[in-house]
Amino acid sequence: MGLSEPRKVVLGRIGGAHGLRGWLKVVSYTDPIENLLQHPTWLLVREGESGREFRVRDAEFDGRWLRVSLNGIEDRDAAEALRGLNIEVARAALAPAGPREYYRDDLLGFRVSNLAGVELGQVSHFIEAPATAVMVVRGAREHWIPAAAPHLVKVQLEQQALVVDWPEDL
Repeated sequence: MGLSEPRKVVLGRIGGAHGLRGWLKVVSYTDPIENLLQHPTWLLVREGESGREFRVRDAEFDGRWLRVSLNGIEDRDAAEALRGLNIEVARAALAPAGPREYYRDDLLGFRVSNLAGVELGQVSHFIEAPATAVMVVRGAREHWIPAAAPHLVKVQLEQQALVVDWPEDL
């Protein structure tokens, strides 16, 4: 059996440049937001491409956004070139999830059924929304379901299944 590349998890994305000296506005998917800074090295990846590793040089949190300076990014043009890239870290570098906590990437591909037992499809991906993340569930139809209570009712890790409070026809 060949060696496979270690699994990566998306923990955020680059929102764009901040200022003239290469700082970045970062959208963190961690809770709390500043937990993203526990990872000093980030792999920045555009969907479908290989990434490039950067080391966090400095960071500040203003209560809403992370502003980050990365080694090698010295001006606004270099920062702006990173806009939209995903921030990935090795899955092995993440702390174990606590009780009733889950990493989104661990739920990808899970079967999703509603309270009536109707299978809605599988989790395709997550989208950041203002109030909470939304899981995109693809089956006979596509459903966008908030990934939090009261809509996300139960996570069954062993069965790779989720139960949601969501009507089949919505």
